[in-house]
Parts: sequence; structure tokens; C-alpha cells
Amino acid sequence: MRTKLIAGNWKMNLTAGDGAGRVESFVQHAESRADVDVVVCPPYLAIPKLSEILKYSSVKLGAQDVFWMESGAYTGNVSARQLYEFCVDYCIVGHSETRGRFGKLDIPESTLGYFGETDETIKLKIQALFMYGINPILCVGETKEERDAGQTDEVIRRQLEAALEGVHPAEMHLFVAAYEPVWAIGTGDVCDSEEANRVCGMIRSWIAEKFDDDAASDVRILYGGSVKPDNAKELFGYPEIDGALVGGASLKPEDFSAIVESV
Repeated sequence: MRTKLIAGNWKMNLTAGDGAGRVESFVQHAESRADVDVVVCPPYLAIPKLSEILKYSSVKLGAQDVFWMESGAYTGNVSARQLYEFCVDYCIVGHSETRGRFGKLDIPESTLGYFGETDETIKLKIQALFMYGINPILCVGETKEERDAGQTDEVIRRQLEAALEGVHPAEMHLFVAAYEPVWAIGTGDVCDSEEANRVCGMIRSWIAEKFDDDAASDVRILYGGSVKPDNAKELFGYPEIDGALVGGASLKPEDFSAIVESV
């Protein structure tokens, strides 16, 4: 049976000091649920401090992104080797925001070119994480326009195919998928639970076709997109949803604890 996974993505919020206080507030609640894996993904600058705090905790440390080269003249980037040094266990890749696909655009549209993530760079990042035994959490999902055009499944299959090209079935025990409909991220809109379950099931079926039934059975598939304490229990009641990638609610210790408890 797959262990449920709840991952908090802090995005570009909180200082290292603020983050330490938040973590200490909910660690005890998280550890009371030994049957649930809990991950915190802070900004890069908070990773060293949180690594020390979580060293003897069951709560795992994650990162929000990674660069695929191990070292070199790549100003501003962080490698899997550098994450490994601080005992990072999980890393988000291919988030819609790094792809330049925003549910709610809070920046000038003219700056979207800054977010240059491609299917190829996502694939390279996953390969780099596998080299260091770090679990990639691959985000896939459609925009509102793509959903309205009936392209949800097509878009997600294309994203999966590109990201997992060349991956060996034996590596899939590290892999986590997160279905994050772009239109639900930061907007307050939540995908209907039954539809979220259907899409997660479609992802599992694709993995079975691409790799094998064992990989499909083992891979955890999360839902992300405006997950809150008041909708988490319903989402987790569906068989294909193995947890959540939580954004804004993960910044509030009481809300994040409530989501963990709702599993």
C-alpha cells in the first residue's frame, strides 16, 4: 500500500528564521502521523537551517528546483550535489511557475520570458536528481484554455513522456508525480475531487503502459492546487490521490498540520 505524501511548497516566502519557527510549530503534529510522509520545500536560503532542525525528525526536507549540471559557470543555480550535502530528500521539478504557466499572473506579462523551463530541462533535472537518490516531484497540468479545449489528458501525457524519456523502470521507485491544474494554482479554484482522481488515475495508467504495473502501483501521485484543510479530506478519500502538494496553506502551521491530520 502506498504511503500518503504531503509536501509543502513555500515558494518565495519566509526568511530562514521565519521558516525555522514555522517548522518547529508543526513538526510535533506531523510526527504524530507515522503513516504519512511529510516534506517541506523552502527557498534555497532556508535549506541549511531547516536541515539542522529536521535532522532527527521524520519530516523530510525538499527543494523547489535544481539545475542539471553538477558544477560550472551557471550563476544563480543550485545543483543536485549541493542539495544532497544538506540531506535534501525531495525536489520539485517542472512546476507551472518555472514553465511560465501561471494560474494567477502577478507580474507583467512582458516578463514571462524569464521563466524559460522546457520539457528538455525538466528531463535533465530529473536525471540529475536520480544520480543523487533525490526523489523528484514532477508537476504536470493544463491551463484553463487547454481544459476548455478538451486537451487535459493530451497535455499531461506529453509532459510525462518528455520528462521521463530514457528513465529506467528501476529508477521509478524514487519518482513522484503531482497533478497541478494550472488554473487552480493560487486562484482559490479547486479541481473537482472526482475529476482530480480521474486525472491521477490516467497518469498511473500511462506509467503502467510506459514502464510496468509494478512502477504504476508504487508511484505516488499527488494533487496540487488550492489544497486547504476544508477540502483535503475529500480529496484524500479517492483511491488514486496519494497526497498533496500544498502551496499557500503550507505557510500556516495550523493549516498544514490540519491537512496532514486529514489523511
